[in-house]
Amino acid sequence: MLIPISTAAFQQQAQPEVLFDTHPETSLDFNHVRERLSQGYDKPFLLVDLNIVRQKARRFQAAMPRVRPHYAVKANPDRRVLQALIEEGAGFEIASIAELDLLLELGVPAAEIFYSNPMKSRAYLNYAASKGVEWYVIDSIEELQKINSVKADAKLYLRIDTPNIGSDWPLAGKFGTHLADIAHIIQEAARLKADLAGVTFHVGSQCRNPQNWRVGIERAISVFGEMRKAGLDPRLLNIGGGYPVRHLKPIPSIEIIASVVNEAIAELPEHIQIIAEPGRYLVSDSAYFICQVVGTATRSEKRWMYWDAGMFGGMIEITEGLNYEILSDRSGNCVPWSIAGPTCDSVDILMRDVMLPADIQEGDLIYIPNTGAYTTAYASNFNGFPLPDVHVVNS
Repeated sequence: MLIPISTAAFQQQAQPEVLFDTHPETSLDFNHVRERLSQGYDKPFLLVDLNIVRQKARRFQAAMPRVRPHYAVKANPDRRVLQALIEEGAGFEIASIAELDLLLELGVPAAEIFYSNPMKSRAYLNYAASKGVEWYVIDSIEELQKINSVKADAKLYLRIDTPNIGSDWPLAGKFGTHLADIAHIIQEAARLKADLAGVTFHVGSQCRNPQNWRVGIERAISVFGEMRKAGLDPRLLNIGGGYPVRHLKPIPSIEIIASVVNEAIAELPEHIQIIAEPGRYLVSDSAYFICQVVGTATRSEKRWMYWDAGMFGGMIEITEGLNYEILSDRSGNCVPWSIAGPTCDSVDILMRDVMLPADIQEGDLIYIPNTGAYTTAYASNFNGFPLPDVHVVNS
């Protein structure tokens, strides 16, 4: 019998959700996992249901009809995932030329690819420009000048700082122009006769505060006004990513977020193109990550469990505080365990003192739902351990 082995799941279910998502979330049917495992197990793998990817894309577009999703390729760059999203009419945003090449090979028009990494090497800019990419993000005068020197006719969009309150991973700090610097960038764009044509922001990853989008949109509209005063022609609003998926915490549904967004953009003229950059939202719920217990140990009366996939093998977000639901075939009484990966690096520790069944042992399988995003994309061959496989169903 499949048993949830994190008591936090039950604690979260007991909390009132009020504005949080009571919409039943789609998740990969566990029978697909059993079917795949009937063929044997030799290393960790991700099992992705492409129909769920398609369903999430349709739900996003139904909630915000005026906002075209541009999938953040970094979340899961598997070609089959990208092809499913192409078929659903999604656009794409990239952070590197490897992602660009992948999309071009799949037939995505370069004009529909947004280069949303705020810091790009000159070599990457030259390459992207040669392939026909038109849209590039900036968040500093230096990046504006660099892009302008490479591609004077580039269409630029300015990433501004916005509140990340209520996000599991605030992203403010590394990127995003502070309000005090916006005027200087606009003035420099006007001086260079650069086509600074849009504004973007990011509310933070796994954002559970829909009002962050309202504040971001209001700030963007204000920046549009300053751009027009400088003689620029703003015509793009990019409301970024951060759309949450359900793990062990309640989340606002995409429909609740959409109600805030749709109201905030209601008065924008039709010539303003509005896009978003969902990544996790479109792919996370579509998959299970399956790994195996390679051994256990007891030291000073403390239990340790070692998986064949740790922070270097796809589970790094656990170390950053993402609380996945963890499932097992065991049903023993729960006791504290620390969980680590298979490498010899001392940082490869996923969790400490998490309550798991006492009878888990070497050879047991571990099943982690809602892991379609930022798992295999993060994995490496560190220490010589193999990359997880990616299998799909309903392809």
